[in-house]
Amino acid sequence: MSGFHEQSATIAGELAATLARVNVDEVERTIEAILSSDTVFVIGVGREGLAARGFAMRLAHLGLTVHWGWDDTTPAVTARDAFVMVNGSGAIGHLDYVFDRVREVGATTIVVSAIAEARTPRRADVALIVPATVYRGDGDLVASIQPMGSLFEQSTQLVFDTLVLQLAERLGLALADLAPRHRNFE
Repeated sequence: MSGFHEQSATIAGELAATLARVNVDEVERTIEAILSSDTVFVIGVGREGLAARGFAMRLAHLGLTVHWGWDDTTPAVTARDAFVMVNGSGAIGHLDYVFDRVREVGATTIVVSAIAEARTPRRADVALIVPATVYRGDGDLVASIQPMGSLFEQSTQLVFDTLVLQLAERLGLALADLAPRHRNFE
C-alpha cells in the first residue's frame, strides 16, 4: 500500500500530464465562443457537473450573463447564446438529448469531453478535449490510479479555473473585480 504523499504526488503528475495535452487552439475557440455570446448556459452531471457548476459561478463573477442549465429559473436558449456542456464520455444519453435541443435553436455548442470521437464532442461547434481517463482502459488518454472519472473531473475543474484567468485577462479585469459579484447573502 502506498502512502498519502506518494499517491498525492502521482495524482499531481497525472493532472500535469493531462493539462499539458489540452489543445490551446481549442481553449482559444472556447474563449471566443463565450465572449461572443449574449448568455452562457452551463450543464453537466455527477462529479463532472460539479466542476461545470463551479465554472458557471465564476463566469457570473466575471460579470457575464450565465445560467446553470438545471435551475428552474433558467430561460430559453437562443441562437445568440453559448451552451457549455461537460460530457466526459461524450455519450451520456440525456445530455445527448439536451445537446440536440440546443443545436435545434442554433446556439453555439461547446462540449468538454475526454473522447474527441464521441457523439457530442464530434458534433459540437467547439470541442474542448480534456484527455484524462473516464474509465479504465480509455485508449490514448492519461491513465490514473484513481477510480472511474476522478482524473477527468479534477482536470476539468483546473481547465475551467484557467479559462477564468484567461477570460478575466481578456475582459481587462483584475481578480479583485470578481469578489464584489459574489453572492452576499451567505
